[in-house]
Amino acid sequence: MTRRRPPRREGLDALLGQTAELVKIPPTEQTLAVSALRPGPGQPRRVFGEEGLRELAESLREHGVLQPLLVRPAEGGHEIVAGERRWRAAQLAGLTEVPVVIRALSEDQARVVALIENLQREDLNLIDEVDAKLDLAALALGLPREETRARLMRLLREEPGPEAQTLAALFAPLRETWTSFAKNKLRVLNWPPPLLEAVRGGLPFTLAGVIVRAPEEHHDRLITLARGGATRTALRAEIERLGRRDSVGETSPATQVARRLASRRFMSSLDPEAKKAVDRWLARMPEALRSALSERD
Repeated sequence: MTRRRPPRREGLDALLGQTAELVKIPPTEQTLAVSALRPGPGQPRRVFGEEGLRELAESLREHGVLQPLLVRPAEGGHEIVAGERRWRAAQLAGLTEVPVVIRALSEDQARVVALIENLQREDLNLIDEVDAKLDLAALALGLPREETRARLMRLLREEPGPEAQTLAALFAPLRETWTSFAKNKLRVLNWPPPLLEAVRGGLPFTLAGVIVRAPEEHHDRLITLARGGATRTALRAEIERLGRRDSVGETSPATQVARRLASRRFMSSLDPEAKKAVDRWLARMPEALRSALSERD
């Protein structure tokens, strides 16, 4: 049985407090060469839209970089804590230097600042938002990411205690409660990778939520329709049509089992023992079927 670790309330408070004090120090701006900066590992944003970067680059050519980047000293130069998008746009604009504010932040402090700074922006896509909030919760509870996911779901079923209080304080400035996050958004990390990438690329969460209910073999088609302007109602109608088509002559037990085993979502929902049981069952596959599948491959 895994021993539960106590929440890092005091450690988190100290970390946030120290970080806030460092960031509030009156800024002393200076300039650094664009080439002397590098992205920090705490950046939660995975996708930087090309069109948005071009528009920002055009603004930087005309007005310059109005808000300095927050950076910290690192081996071989400086690491960006907040402002990576401005740094990328500055390169597109042909700028050789950018204004910066330098702070001696630890790795944990830099990660907290980067996560909160990005989460307070409106244009962060949902998947990056979920990843960032899960990372913050992991820091608060002192757990790895995967353990944090499971712990959040268990906390929803328990009476509020110290861990829930820690999470409530953490989520207070993020315009969302931790319970709403755990109930409504955390599940998206179980979605198939192609659908996650589509959301990262700009597919609205409301449309993705409709598509995920369809069999995975239809996701590519539905994503294409959604990108082409299909509404939620239109997607539901298409899913219903596809379901009727698939049901014709394809309701045998063998077909149903094949669909289940081909579903990433279904397989990822199985616990390790259940997956081993499936492997043992497949190992007893009739030789004729094994040969036929090998020829097909």
